[in-house]
Amino acid sequence: MKNKILLLLLVIAQTVFGSNNLTENQKLATTCKVWGFLKYYHPNVADGSKNWDEQLFIILPEVEKAQTKEEFSLVLEKWIASQGEVKKYVATKPDSKVEHFTKNLNLKWLDDSKVFSKALSQKLKFIEENRFQGKQYYVQYGVHDASLLEFINEVKYPNFKWSDENLRLLTLFRYWNYVEYFFPYKYQMDQKWDIALNEMLPKFSETDSEMDFVLAMLEIVAKLNDTHASFSSFKMFEYFGDKWMSVNIKVIDEKMIVTSFQNDSLAKIDDFKIGDVITKIDKKTIGQIIKENKKYISGSNESAVLDKIYWVFVMGKSNTAEIEFIRDGNTSIKTIKRYSYKDLKIQFLEKEKWNILTDNIGYVNMGELTEADVPEMMEQLKNTKAIIFDIRNYPQGTNYAIAEYLNPKPKEFVKFTEPDLSFPSRYIWRKGIETCGKINPDYYKGKVVLLVNEKSISHSEYTAMTLQVAPNATIIGSQTAGADGANVRFEIIKGLPTSFTCYGVFYPNKKETQRIGIVPDIEVKQTIKGIQEGKDEVLDEAIRFINK
Repeated sequence: MKNKILLLLLVIAQTVFGSNNLTENQKLATTCKVWGFLKYYHPNVADGSKNWDEQLFIILPEVEKAQTKEEFSLVLEKWIASQGEVKKYVATKPDSKVEHFTKNLNLKWLDDSKVFSKALSQKLKFIEENRFQGKQYYVQYGVHDASLLEFINEVKYPNFKWSDENLRLLTLFRYWNYVEYFFPYKYQMDQKWDIALNEMLPKFSETDSEMDFVLAMLEIVAKLNDTHASFSSFKMFEYFGDKWMSVNIKVIDEKMIVTSFQNDSLAKIDDFKIGDVITKIDKKTIGQIIKENKKYISGSNESAVLDKIYWVFVMGKSNTAEIEFIRDGNTSIKTIKRYSYKDLKIQFLEKEKWNILTDNIGYVNMGELTEADVPEMMEQLKNTKAIIFDIRNYPQGTNYAIAEYLNPKPKEFVKFTEPDLSFPSRYIWRKGIETCGKINPDYYKGKVVLLVNEKSISHSEYTAMTLQVAPNATIIGSQTAGADGANVRFEIIKGLPTSFTCYGVFYPNKKETQRIGIVPDIEVKQTIKGIQEGKDEVLDEAIRFINK
């Protein structure tokens, strides 16, 4: 009885006063943050004079031994001290002409009294205040494109083994800190990035297979809510399959609609028809498949996610699949074939770059038009009453050339933020506002209509921003992919390629485009009925609008 009372009092004391013991997750998450912070802030680390991966491998066993906040803080204090003295410097007076963007900057965790002693917090704050001001060793602006970031001087580990817990943690720690300090839209994520770290850590530290490791990488990359974000590995084919259906599809209302064929002959063998509504694959509903796989799909918004999730449906492990589908109001079940990518023999149809539709309306396919084509295109379409620029594709760098024909004078259309490498996680508004167009009294006087949808991504969205400042410009369609700005591609470790958006793109009034996308003036979405009737409902609405 006496022992039970003592135990009860101990439980009550821990509940009331708390326990100083830290969980493994708390220790690893905090170590990840401190390791990354020192990598970019500590003058004797950010200069590249330390083997920083090796330092992580040295400290991890000490972190594991520590049980209490005090023990853990002492381990980190000694570790930081071993990196050498940080000298106090007199900060230069801030340039009043430089405007900072600080929504991403969050170093409040340096004062986290739940895991840090007061002395450790003070040391970390001192490093922040006297942070490295030289040329960063691990990150720089691109050599060929100064607006792009490059993560450099990282050991690649060509013999990387997923079974090595140290290397798995290194992969996570590197990636988490790349995003923490150099992803411009961290503040827009659905889930706070430090919460994502706590959630994902067990999936990296305790994984049972290489497949679990790859899926964990897919999942954490998807948490960026960035359509540019990606991760690839050949192991993905083992999980999702490497056999393809012979059709292209669009997901509408948790149904999979056949929109076109990858190969006409193969689609004919399986008796596919444009507009077939597939409701189940191998007895799973489309809604179930979306729910199971959505956490692995990177997208800035729902439209982008549903566009990128197509490969989950058209790919599989087996050579055949059973589908339930609706055609002409009747529900049927049949077995269809899947093909290797080589045997699929995808047919790419030639498309016109531009033409004149009925009612003297010009139409331009921006995915086919090149910069060299622009003068001839504008000459042929100069007397039309309107030009439709179809940007439901990926344009080929024609936006500035076209803008010179559409505007009477230069127009401001975009503003940028770029990372401040002297204060990682802080951004700088690039000086001035980017303009397009030129002085041109003989500019095009007709209506300008831009067509967009979820396939309008990155340079497509940037093109829409460029052309929408033209007089009489109207955007018709649906939400774009919401990933404007350049896409930086790099390997976290050898054989683990990834990417994300690397600088911020805003309207001149500083309104975001990321996640939101380019908002149409007239919203029109493709429907199942429209696909079945062979209509381009967005283009049809553009023609109606012009003729109205």
